[in-house]
Amino acid sequence: MFAAILLFAAVVGIILFIAGRFGGRRGDRIVAYSYLAPTLLMLLVGLVYPGIRTIYESFFDAAGDLFVGLDNYKTIFTDKDQLTVLTNTAVWVLLTPFVATAIGLLYAILVDKARMESFAKALIFMPMAISFVGASIIWKFVYAYRPDQANVKQIGLLNQIVVWLGGTPQTWLIDWPVNTLLLIVVMIWIQAGFAMTVLSAAIKAIPEDIIEAARLDGVGPWGMFRFVTLPAIRPAVVVVLTTIGIGTLKVFDIVRTMTGGQYDTSVIANEFYSQSFRSDNQGLGSALAVLLFVLVIPIVAYNIRHIRQSESL
Repeated sequence: MFAAILLFAAVVGIILFIAGRFGGRRGDRIVAYSYLAPTLLMLLVGLVYPGIRTIYESFFDAAGDLFVGLDNYKTIFTDKDQLTVLTNTAVWVLLTPFVATAIGLLYAILVDKARMESFAKALIFMPMAISFVGASIIWKFVYAYRPDQANVKQIGLLNQIVVWLGGTPQTWLIDWPVNTLLLIVVMIWIQAGFAMTVLSAAIKAIPEDIIEAARLDGVGPWGMFRFVTLPAIRPAVVVVLTTIGIGTLKVFDIVRTMTGGQYDTSVIANEFYSQSFRSDNQGLGSALAVLLFVLVIPIVAYNIRHIRQSESL
């Protein structure tokens, strides 16, 4: 750590020295390149090279010695366990962004300009302050199961509610696909606060004269939401959806902490970790990492394109 701090200070010192040494138009370019050079170097070392290396290793066997072509990618789309991983990932991506955004939007509208608005927003935003691992541990206790026997008390909140209602406690995190849906609930619980914060700011940015004009025209609550609020905050909704979508594609902590990917709950991010570091299958792990990268690219590209269109308008 001490060496890293010294290296950072040395790099900054060199950049500042160059910035103070050169002047004029040509000097400005040198200064700009001096500031960009460390960033470009770090991108090359920390992102570009590992990405190219991962793509290269995805065409080799588990040990990374024998070239196998597209066999690893074929395994992903034909093996039963890998198909379950893809199915779980698709369910995560289809449910989490839309449900979390819908909850955040609904909450933002309901508490807008209400009494104790700040306190109400703080309650739903609070999970964002908890790490994914911490939130997973909390919900793992919520779903905890104890045998339905005399003198055995349930420590899981959900099973205790079931017992109070006269039901039988369930092994929630073992039975598929219920366990996957319950893991998704944790992600929604965390991300709803983010959606509420962004969308609430977008709602408050709507000009008051537009709202007053709509009310004078006799627009009701549903019409106000459909024809005024939603079109005005559409860019923010897209940003929230895509941001949560990217985070959902990369979800790892929740699955790893709560089930370890067992009981058919694994997703791509967890699977490529398991294959690479636990099963020592570098080829399949690299192929899964490449697939995850390919799936994220369209969402990122759409997000950037939409933001540029909104800025141009």
